[in-house]
Amino acid sequence: MDLELRDKVALITGGSVGIGLAVAAGLAREGVHVILCGRREDRARAAAEEIRTEFAVKAIGVPADVTAPEDLARLVSVAEHECGGVDILINNAGAGSNEKIETADDARWQYYWDLHVMAAVRLSRALVPVMRRRGGGVILNNASICAKQPLGYEPIYNVTKAALVMFSKCLANEVIGDNIRVNCINPGLVLTPDWRKTATALGREQGISADEHLERIAKDNAPIGRFASPEELAHFFVFLCSPRAGYCVGGTYYVDGGWLRVV
Repeated sequence: MDLELRDKVALITGGSVGIGLAVAAGLAREGVHVILCGRREDRARAAAEEIRTEFAVKAIGVPADVTAPEDLARLVSVAEHECGGVDILINNAGAGSNEKIETADDARWQYYWDLHVMAAVRLSRALVPVMRRRGGGVILNNASICAKQPLGYEPIYNVTKAALVMFSKCLANEVIGDNIRVNCINPGLVLTPDWRKTATALGREQGISADEHLERIAKDNAPIGRFASPEELAHFFVFLCSPRAGYCVGGTYYVDGGWLRVV
């Protein structure tokens, strides 16, 4: 199937590793030029070089902290000067949290609010006019199953991801008249480097291997009985970026192996 994406331009936050990198590679495979944003300059530039070499598209690695407004402004400037703007924005950057509401201070709440919500708000606000000039576009926000089915050890993550889902719906209604489609994806268990790092530490405490810990997590939570690979999730992202998904507007899509326990 031709996804009609060739020569589009995509900006992906958290694009140098894990889900973001898999999405970038999936888009590049369809002929999309990509701008990868990551906090580590070496990793962002190396990931861009790999994509450029493998898929023969334009790929730019930009070091940026999405919680810093000045970094986001520089990222938008690079996109406009190097690529003439963007057609696709993937707000993917994020991280799990671990705290109690009673003891988490304001600074911790503010950090995750900026990371998961305000980064998407600021980039969308900056790039919607750019997309409008280009005739339309796509914005995808990567939230989490935890936006609806919270995990007890990360209340700040749960709250901010839920806010990102609502932001997606509100923005979708506001910009669809400009031919800009906004959707949200709520993944379940995806085997990212962060998950493997956590599994290594927790497995050591339990006297089991990282793989054994991951298998236990999957069996206990996902009816499918396994984690998804980042590439598996990326296929869905790429489809939602395509005109083939043209009637998908303002939706929240669960890609969770059956983990969500409600209808």
